[in-house]
Amino acid sequence: MPRRRKKKIPTETPEVEIESLSHDGRGIARLEGKTVFIDGALPDEHVRFRYIRCRSKFDEGEVLEVLKASAYRVMPECEFFRRCGGCSLQHLQSAEQIKFKQCTLLENFRHIGKVTPQTVLPPLSGPSWGYRQKARLGVRFVRKKNRVLVGFREKHSAFLAEMHHCRILHPQIGEHLHDLSEMIGQLSCYDKIAQIEVAIGEAAAALIFRNLVALTKDDRKTISEFGKNFGFQIYLQPKGPDTVSLLWPEKAELTYALPGEGIKFTFQPNDFTQVNSEINRKMIRQALALLDLNTEDEVLELFCGLGNFTLPIAKRVKKVTAVEGDAGLIQRARANAGRNRIENVEFHVANLMESVEGVPWLRRQQCNKVFLDPPRSGALEMLPPVAALKPGRIVYVSCNPATLARDAGILVNEYGYRLQKAGVMDMFPHTTHVESIALFVKE
Repeated sequence: MPRRRKKKIPTETPEVEIESLSHDGRGIARLEGKTVFIDGALPDEHVRFRYIRCRSKFDEGEVLEVLKASAYRVMPECEFFRRCGGCSLQHLQSAEQIKFKQCTLLENFRHIGKVTPQTVLPPLSGPSWGYRQKARLGVRFVRKKNRVLVGFREKHSAFLAEMHHCRILHPQIGEHLHDLSEMIGQLSCYDKIAQIEVAIGEAAAALIFRNLVALTKDDRKTISEFGKNFGFQIYLQPKGPDTVSLLWPEKAELTYALPGEGIKFTFQPNDFTQVNSEINRKMIRQALALLDLNTEDEVLELFCGLGNFTLPIAKRVKKVTAVEGDAGLIQRARANAGRNRIENVEFHVANLMESVEGVPWLRRQQCNKVFLDPPRSGALEMLPPVAALKPGRIVYVSCNPATLARDAGILVNEYGYRLQKAGVMDMFPHTTHVESIALFVKE
């Protein structure tokens, strides 16, 4: 089969008017009948751009000069914004960012689910900087620079951006990317560290180093001293996720709390936890309000994780049945329930990406309310068994507006639910990531 020729990238730098924003935060323009997605452009702007890629149906570019600026354009606060791919909206006012995310959610409801919420909830927002407590950082030794880079990939590239700090990461790690880079450069395996996973709790922070080769005694000492000097728990991961082990100190624990609920969680550094603690607390409060709980309720929670929503729900109801596919997370959820003296939760491990027909916990399930918090792929496989239970209320937290809209369309158009309320939560400021919540009520 003949190889497809790459389209030649034009060298000219045209001027265009920007009509709108794409879902990934790029300006949309039309030039000679063809759509162009332009990084760094905002609606109602007149810009000069250069081409990056040319495809059969659309082209891609980046701004060279803003000739007429949007009223909502601001100066990015991070000096690495134009280069780093970790953020895409720093040049847009924060209030307009959340409006953009709300529009994205509502457009997905209309175009994918063919539904419209009766009420649009006010957006939940929090800190715009230093909020990110979970992250996966790339690590690469670059021979041309003769140094190790630590951070996020460049825009439009597989290369790592050269950055010395990051404004969206929690300062405990965001202010020390250069120190990390320098330390890794001292290791014998400086070119065999693939990535660093960051997890920050309320009283401690952890770094998991993905080491592709065994560390020498001196390497282990160097990394341990770094952890001691900067206050990090240090873990190594030589192979898969189940090989993560603590290097320094001898004992370590990560925790976060929900002060208004009197609940404290412990978690492992590679467990899924929400990246933004302030938005997480607001999100839990909103979920509880939408569920409209009372002491006679029996709640089914699917995709429960380590109990982030489970335990606050349990403190208000008769019983919770909480189900999750990751056995390790269920183990931590049970432990968290025990530590917080919560005894009215029944935990189960089940693959929620396939049929659960006939499983014991579902056969004997009697619930009047359901809470869903699925991964990006959504809760498609769980909709038939959930609808068969005929709960009066379903609250759905989503990290992907497209799959939420798809599932909303099924719940409304096939199972007779009403999309009563929906809204967005700014879990990831300065990015196009849309976190949302929706309430479905049985007609």
